[in-house]
This record gives sequence, structure tokens and C-alpha cells, in this order.
Amino acid sequence: MMWNECKDLQDYIVKTRRELHQIPELGLILPETAAYVTKVLDELEIPYVKSQKDSSIVATIQGGKPGKTIALRADMDALPILEDTGVCYASKHEGCMHACGHDTHMAMLLGAAKVLKAHQAELQGTVRLLFQTAEELSRGAEIVVAEGGVDGVDAVFGTHIGTIIDKTIPSGTVIVTPGCCMASFDKFVVKVKGVGCHGSTPEKGIDPVNIAAHIILALQAINSREFSATCPTVLTIGSIHGGSQYNIIPNEVTFEGTIRCVEESVRQKMARRIGEISAATAAAFGGSVDYEMIWGAPPVINDPDMAALAADCAKAVVGEDKVITKVPAPNMGGEDFAYYLEKVPGAFMFLSSSNPEKHTDVAHHNPKFNVDEDVLWIGSAVFVAITEKFLNN
Repeated sequence: MMWNECKDLQDYIVKTRRELHQIPELGLILPETAAYVTKVLDELEIPYVKSQKDSSIVATIQGGKPGKTIALRADMDALPILEDTGVCYASKHEGCMHACGHDTHMAMLLGAAKVLKAHQAELQGTVRLLFQTAEELSRGAEIVVAEGGVDGVDAVFGTHIGTIIDKTIPSGTVIVTPGCCMASFDKFVVKVKGVGCHGSTPEKGIDPVNIAAHIILALQAINSREFSATCPTVLTIGSIHGGSQYNIIPNEVTFEGTIRCVEESVRQKMARRIGEISAATAAAFGGSVDYEMIWGAPPVINDPDMAALAADCAKAVVGEDKVITKVPAPNMGGEDFAYYLEKVPGAFMFLSSSNPEKHTDVAHHNPKFNVDEDVLWIGSAVFVAITEKFLNN
């Protein structure tokens, strides 16, 4: 089996990960990161195409025989976080950090690419490697799709490392479930408009602070009163701003939040009801609102057959007792891998790197986030095993 060779690449994958960890970049334009990835692809003699819109890269390994096409994806962007891990390979870019494991995703995919390239002649079909930007902004996958990155692809697979599902799941465990495995994630902004005045004479104005408070409380009833208790939804207000003086009623108050849903119809209704409730509540107090829904990504829905294939391959790599194929509920985090799954059947997997003894059980998007590097070869091996089984069997 080709995947066995990934064990011998463990040091290479760790070295790659640490080098990428030191050069984190944000958003759509990632010049240092893209240069690193293309340098490795050049060394491996794997041809690639650069995006015209961002720093994404689509590479191709053409097998020795014709057949199906499989796509494997890694995200490349980091987060605006000041690293506090104390590791010797910490970020060189102050205020920017790979605090979500995307450095490992690239390293694991490059490790898989090294093995697949070495066995290129044996492959019956094509392997497409997707290195995308801006997962944290939910924009990178859309660009890859729009530029034809998954055109002609028969299946697509991705992996996320860390503690996403449950930090009590032992390091080295692979989680892959059929159906919805992650929620949609969207951002909304509500600007409440009133009429400012002095705090001693509130009757002379229209208080947007009071209106915003009533709207925020009313929005919390959407989950509990408009959807079944068995339908997972989340509505969170994470930011509210308004006013400059303790004794002055401002003209405006703005608050922002997110919704998470596992069904598209629920996602659309939630978005509509936020606008309706905000406008009606403001009108009741004599004010008004400007409402904007900034769409992120839809739910991540794994194809049952592709999830089963991925699970079988993972069991071959790590053993049946270290593969989980059923969880109590979908993770309410979001992933723009969903855009690939809207176009192509596939599966999104999780690789636990939670190890309390190594302090790698910290939540994602945290200044102290780190991974158990001992499991990195597993991510590469599962990619290779899936590729070999999908193309050659």
C-alpha cells in the first residue's frame, strides 16, 4: 500500500509544517505561503496553476493510466492572533498566527503529494491538489470553484486537524461521518437608528440603545420559539457599539452576530427573521434599522458513500478502534469546504491532535493553540489511501 510510505515522511512533514508555521498570512493574498508551496511543487515536478484572483494554487498529478479524478484540499490562511505558544518555530509575523492548523493541512497534503508523485505511473486517473486561501473568511473555496478547480472532479476530500469535534477524543483518531458534519456560518450586522439627545431629556430623542437591547432579546426567541428543539441552530451576538458619552443618547447603535444552521432552509429563515424582527422592534419604538446578512458558507454535507470510503481507508491506516463514524450532533463551526461538496461528492474529515500531556488540547483560534505533531503522517497517509482506493479500485 502506498500510504505506508507516509510513515517514513513524518520528519519531512513536521519540518514542512514548522517552516510554514513561521510565515502565517491573512486572507486572500498569501505571497510567502504560496511561494513556499510552489517551491515544493517545483521540487516534486508537479505542475500547477496559480489563481488570477488570489494566492490559491491548483496542482495536478496525472496518473499513468486514464480514469477518474480526485481532488484533495488544504487551506493556507492564518489568523490575526499574537502567538503565545513559546515554541522555537513560532510565528515571525507579529500579530499573525496559524492558530487553526492550516499549516499542518498544507504540510500533510504536500506529504501525500510526495508519495503520490512517486507512484504516478501506478495511478489510474488524476489527482488534483487544491491549496486555497481565505478559509477563515469563507472566500477561498468559492474562488477555486469559480476558476474551475473542481471541474471534471469525481470526488473531493479534505481534513481538519485539532480539537474541533471534542478535545477528549485521543490524538490520532480520525472522525468522518455521513451527512451534515458542520454547520453553515454567516455574519449579520444590524445598525439601529434613532435620534440622539441629552440623557437628561430622553423624551426629546429616540433611544437606539434601548431599541438595540429589545432587538437582541427578541432575536434569542427565534431559536426557542420558531424551530423544533431537535433542529440545531445558534444565534450569537458578539459585538455591540454605540455612543461616546455616558450621558448622551447616540444617534446609532450597531451590533453584529453570527448564525449557525445545519439545514439550508433553516439558514434562510433565520436570516429573514433577523431582519423582520429587527425592523419591527425598531419601528415600535420610533426608530429604524439597516440590516445586512453577510453570507459565509453553507452546511458541510458529506456524501454517505464517500464518507464510508474515507472511513474504510482511515481504518486501514490507524485501526478500526481509532476511527469514529458517528457523533451525537454536527459541529456548529463552519467550513468553506462546503462549496466543494455542493459541486462534487466527497467527505470532510477530522484528525484529532488533542493530547493534554503535550498541551495540544487547547481550542482553535487561541494564542496557545498547537498540535500533536506525531499524528501528521496519519493525515498524509489517509489522503494517499483514499486516493489509491478511489482511483485504482
